[in-house]
Amino acid sequence: MTGKTKIQLEYLINCSPKVLYNRLSTPSGLAEWFAEDVSIRGKEFTFRWKGAEEIAEVVMQKENKLIRFAWADDPETYFEFRITQDELTNDVSLIVTDFAEPDEEEEIIGMWNNHINDLKHTVGS
Repeated sequence: MTGKTKIQLEYLINCSPKVLYNRLSTPSGLAEWFAEDVSIRGKEFTFRWKGAEEIAEVVMQKENKLIRFAWADDPETYFEFRITQDELTNDVSLIVTDFAEPDEEEEIIGMWNNHINDLKHTVGS
């Protein structure tokens, strides 16, 4: 993880934590917005995009609240989805944590913005 910058992005998502968590933690849910194809074996998820394939393992999970994936080829880095719900307004937020090389921060932020727009579309947000 040396040299990488931690990025945290927060998005307001108009759906229940349970529906959102399903899209973040299952192969079929992730394939709707994150990757072209997703498969699972045990705790290992295989993500496929345009001929590329990446494997990540679920290293932390709290139902309807959090899921963290560590990359198999770089286990010190991870990406994480954390769901929060405001007690007063009931607004549901998704906090995405990822890591980027210093010269790739803007590209990673743009990628997540595009992914989350796709996610919002799939949940009708």
